[in-house]
Amino acid sequence: MTVALLEARDVTVRFGGKAALNRTSIDVDREMITGLIGPNGAGKTTLFNVVCGLLAPQGGHVVLDGIDIAGAPPHRRARRGLARTFQRLELFTSLTVRDNVRVGGDIRNRWSSGGWFGRRNDSADEAERIIELTGLSAIADREVSEIPTGRARVVELARALMTRPSVLLLDEPAAGQTERETEEFGALLRRLAADGLAVCLVEHDMTLVMDVCQTINVLDYGRTIAAGPPAQVRNDPAVIEAYLGTPEGVG
Repeated sequence: MTVALLEARDVTVRFGGKAALNRTSIDVDREMITGLIGPNGAGKTTLFNVVCGLLAPQGGHVVLDGIDIAGAPPHRRARRGLARTFQRLELFTSLTVRDNVRVGGDIRNRWSSGGWFGRRNDSADEAERIIELTGLSAIADREVSEIPTGRARVVELARALMTRPSVLLLDEPAAGQTERETEEFGALLRRLAADGLAVCLVEHDMTLVMDVCQTINVLDYGRTIAAGPPAQVRNDPAVIEAYLGTPEGVG
């Protein structure tokens, strides 16, 4: 039996008497892009917060590379290979794109070597490689406050890559991107997954989700209502009713 790199099992979170997550499970594996979709308030970001250690669940387990990380603080989970971007951009707007990316290397240098890039390199050289990989070279010397939101989201991704993660959680990374930027972003995600990274994508852009994800999990009111490959999910009656609308409406 194949074991996923990241497993969330039967996660339950309650706020007062309301269940934000109700025995929710998801697998995220190497060389895969896993989608996590659903209406606003379905529990997607809550699940990310549990996985990253920002929120303690009332039930369930989170396992990373075979190790149960329940109770581990966020920084220890990050050291074990978790990296994340947020719905609301978390960047140093007064710094340049390059300096924001280098921050990820500064954080990593306090940890041990390893992860996605596989060996310790000079942080400045590595930052330049990631800037080139993510298509940020032309704006590397501009302050983040001067660039569009869509490009700033790629900066946040590049900074996350500097920590050499094995699992990358992306929370609505295409928000604010143009159609062309989204296409380029999808191609970048495919390259990262092909190089061994495990990616989990929370996103409302269904064209992107259906195009890049190998498997999709759908949440509604904290419950998983469907999970499987895109063709299966997009035609699932429960998913259509709860979220997608008609199959023709999702591209």
